[in-house]
Amino acid sequence: MLVLGIESSCDETAAAVVRDGREILSSVISSQVETHQRYGGVVPEIASREHLDKIVPVVGEALMRAGVSYAKIDGIAVTTGPGLVGSLLVGVSYAKAMAYALSKPLVGINHIEGHVYSVVFDNPPVEYPAFALIVSGGHTNLFYVPEPGRYKVLARTRDDAAGEAFDKVAKMLGLGYPGGPAIERLAREGDARAVRFSVPRMGDGRPDFSFSGLKTAVARHVRESGIKPLAAADDEASQSIKDVAAGFQDVVIRSLIGTTERLAEEYAPRTLIVAGGVACNQALRDAASAAARRISVPAYFPSRHLSTDNAAMIAAAGTIKLQAGERAGFDLNADVSMRLQNFEVEDEALRHNRVRYRL
Repeated sequence: MLVLGIESSCDETAAAVVRDGREILSSVISSQVETHQRYGGVVPEIASREHLDKIVPVVGEALMRAGVSYAKIDGIAVTTGPGLVGSLLVGVSYAKAMAYALSKPLVGINHIEGHVYSVVFDNPPVEYPAFALIVSGGHTNLFYVPEPGRYKVLARTRDDAAGEAFDKVAKMLGLGYPGGPAIERLAREGDARAVRFSVPRMGDGRPDFSFSGLKTAVARHVRESGIKPLAAADDEASQSIKDVAAGFQDVVIRSLIGTTERLAEEYAPRTLIVAGGVACNQALRDAASAAARRISVPAYFPSRHLSTDNAAMIAAAGTIKLQAGERAGFDLNADVSMRLQNFEVEDEALRHNRVRYRL
């Protein structure tokens, strides 16, 4: 089965052709990072306008690189949410028009589910039940996945996503946008023990994530310590900035991995998936691999070019749905608050490895 994937949820216009859900024939990504750098973040109106300019040539190039004509495509998968409404509508509208013109089946994909499927290209088949830790600029969630297509949220961020916190802390330190790669680079030369930040805990005892308080703690430390942000991107960072980057990154990773490891003792996953843009971070990968060894499961990561937003993961997720006979109508629309949770688990039954679904 040849599936065309289309992704436009934020600031990447992407298209890919995937065979049988596991073989990438082409993957084309047009990034808007340079456009948004001057603003220190993504400007939604500008993002949607760039998608309008890029969607036709990006899809055309994906088909050309795959050596596939429009007629040979067996189905189309498109991201319908969550994301920026203007950006999503460009991809959804184009996919619907294409499906109508070519009489091809269409399916809508949750962007977060796409990240779950980003690991299928570079790893052995996932053994279920699995944990999926999805960490990006817009999302930070830990899912329990008993089988393909079924998800239960075990932990989610209460405020900022981890990637968003990286960007905001980088902005405080004058490191530019996107902030994740800059923080990671400087953290390698910093001492996480030199600046002690606390791992956020929920007052109600739930295993959720929170990074807003950590961001505030960094801002306070920068202000009280008299740390001056870099004036230009090519300036040499001070040791103080490197230590703040190291301390901040260390707390984010300990929060993510500590929660994942604690819940693994209860839910007994057989695979740990770590995906999303922040999964490019090598320190996070190392910590997740170490945690996976402690709980005796394999850790699966996407390759770095598949960690950020891409259409190959959307096509992979779409293949499963299309093969199962799922189809979207031409009333398909963008859903900026789309959730990825479709069953509840009775905890006591789960502890005895008897999962009950209430679909």
